[in-house]
Amino acid sequence: MPKPQRACGPVLLLVALLMAFVAAAASPSSASTAAGPRAGHTPVVFVHGYNADPGVWGSLRADLKASGYTDDELYSWGYDTSRSVNETLSGELAAYVQDVRARTGAARVDLVAHSFGSLVTRWYVKFGGGLSTVSHWVSLAGPNHGTSTAWACALWSQACRDMTPGSYVVDRLAEGDETPGGVAYATWWSRCDEVINPDDSVLLDGADNHAAGCLAHNDLLGDDAVSQGVRGFLAG
Repeated sequence: MPKPQRACGPVLLLVALLMAFVAAAASPSSASTAAGPRAGHTPVVFVHGYNADPGVWGSLRADLKASGYTDDELYSWGYDTSRSVNETLSGELAAYVQDVRARTGAARVDLVAHSFGSLVTRWYVKFGGGLSTVSHWVSLAGPNHGTSTAWACALWSQACRDMTPGSYVVDRLAEGDETPGGVAYATWWSRCDEVINPDDSVLLDGADNHAAGCLAHNDLLGDDAVSQGVRGFLAG
């Protein structure tokens, strides 16, 4: 008695359809290939100065967005400016940077600091692990070698004591290489800065130091030429 024949036709047809589906899924369309992924930017973390808040970055933040940055690439850290650079603030900044890196998936961030924020960010870069997590570092009107005007508030403010010439923070940051590691450093300073005294306290050996002309201390935050210079530096 002959054996009944199996229905091979439908099975073969099903296999062929499955193979065609797999091949189509593995080959992206020409339209999606042409578009490709959008190239992103290194996230920027803004660090404000003494007795200020993240709102001071409105102008520069807007300029970076106009240049193609997204809100997911721009972060402003707010902190209590009355506390110690080395004992408290640099550690809190390190935690914030770690959170930004985890949120964005970026290996490194760019730091842009104003005034007292320059000391906080420098300590983090040099002593707090930032050499492996920071790509570009920018200081606008930073008291990098101290400022005599900080004596006016040094009696009640640890941050002001940290900014005085010859303070523990200023002297430790000046020891050895002022711009260590593979981080790119840049400063902007003004000859008319009423807060930083002397004016050239901002400059660092090994950094790209830029004269911003005659600007008041806070005017560097909204100056078009400074903004253009910072954006160009971050893009380098």
